Amino acid sequence: MALDLETREQLIDTVRRFVAERLRPIEAKVAEDDAVPAEIIEEMKGLGLFGLSIPEAFGGLGLNMEEECLVGIELGRASPAFRSVFGTNVGIGSQGLVMFGTDEQKAKWLPGVASGEIVTSFALTEAEAGSDSAAVQTRAVLDGDDYVLNGNKRFITNAGKASLFTVMARTNPEVKGGSGVSAFLVPRDLPGLSVSKPEKKMGQQGAHIHDVTFDNVRVPAWNRLGEEGEGFKVAMQVLDRGRLHIAGVCVGVAERLLADCVAYASERKQFGQPIASFQLIQAMIADSKTEALAARALVLETARKRDAGEGVTLEAAAAKLFASEMVGRVADRAVQIFGGAGYVADYGIERLYRDVRIFRIYEGTSQIQQLVIARETLKRGG
Repeated sequence: MALDLETREQLIDTVRRFVAERLRPIEAKVAEDDAVPAEIIEEMKGLGLFGLSIPEAFGGLGLNMEEECLVGIELGRASPAFRSVFGTNVGIGSQGLVMFGTDEQKAKWLPGVASGEIVTSFALTEAEAGSDSAAVQTRAVLDGDDYVLNGNKRFITNAGKASLFTVMARTNPEVKGGSGVSAFLVPRDLPGLSVSKPEKKMGQQGAHIHDVTFDNVRVPAWNRLGEEGEGFKVAMQVLDRGRLHIAGVCVGVAERLLADCVAYASERKQFGQPIASFQLIQAMIADSKTEALAARALVLETARKRDAGEGVTLEAAAAKLFASEMVGRVADRAVQIFGGAGYVADYGIERLYRDVRIFRIYEGTSQIQQLVIARETLKRGG
């Protein structure tokens, strides 16, 4: 259910102020320390950011897709590492439970997810299953009232802090591809589950990814999400929503970069005048502005379609593809406009340049989005 307009504006305004006053001033420190301060995480919990997409009945804000995207755009104006702190709770880590969980499963976990007391994580990717997400090798074998899980997951966001994992595992080895895969809710404290130390990575310092290993982990059959063999369906529906959320964040980062470029180009002088007066600089600003506007329009239109109950697999993939590629181009132009200042760390532009690179890879690479878009377009007859 949509918020009334006044409540929506209040929420957006609150998030905007939080981003400007609390998050942006500490971006460099977070990158240096590779950690978001505990007091900031507590403030995020207080604002309800961990429960943006969790239904109100379970203590969340229950935002619809359009509202979630608008909040994502605001959050994109600060280092993406901040959003990552609660991003899995809002998106891929919780939405399988929201969409496919039983009433009992929801009652058990969703209130804690909404409050941020429970951090969720989505464990799909493996060494041999990334873009080919149906190639999952992690096994789940039914033994009495439990499934026994064995396997390894890679690059799992927030695994170090997670207390609940949505895990994709193969329950039917006879069936190749997605239809042999099931989804499970796996609490962190089950014996045999271990998490590696965080990976060193190109950008988004403060947001962590880990390997997760399952060594004869006994998961009650009650924890299965949906029917056996429905895991791939769960994953794909979760990703539809996640892709739109990420696309919204990309728009926010692009708008932030644009504002930074305009401010810098208006002050920086060469040949006796601000560089903003030069047409080749203006061309880069114009291209960036146009692309950011186009991405915003596509994201919000798709979100509204999803809220109206329409299938948006094609449109969500298109929004993710366009917005993630767009923000890469905008970040590249921003480095160019800032010149040498864009390349050194002091101004934060080179950090954002690195931060946005992952958007073209996770929740489906640009190439996978192209395949989805082509498949769905052919199916619809163009």
